[in-house]
Amino acid sequence: MSEDKIVKTSSIKVDVGTNENNVPVRMKWNAEDGNVNDREASAMLLSLWDPKEKNTMKIDLWTKDMSIEEMKQFFHQTLLTMADTFERATGENLITEDLRDYCYHFAQKMEILPEE
Repeated sequence: MSEDKIVKTSSIKVDVGTNENNVPVRMKWNAEDGNVNDREASAMLLSLWDPKEKNTMKIDLWTKDMSIEEMKQFFHQTLLTMADTFERATGENLITEDLRDYCYHFAQKMEILPEE
């Protein structure tokens, strides 16, 4: 495998403020390339693939004030995004349609579908 020459380095920064019990109470993030500066966030799921260990490293955080309804929406939207990303990365459209079907089922069970 040939290595590409790095011509630029970019950073995404997440600041997490915690209370005396180490529970997140405020999160802000910055992404200079995306013109994001001190944007508030209530939850994050970060997954990084470690090619040496062949394993995923994860950080899952949410603020104490995030509601259950917001968490349901957050997970639904994250699952849909994962289906889109997986399809773009692998071209596996049949299994991603199954995942999207599950996302619809999830939304029904969580009662978060918009009123028709």
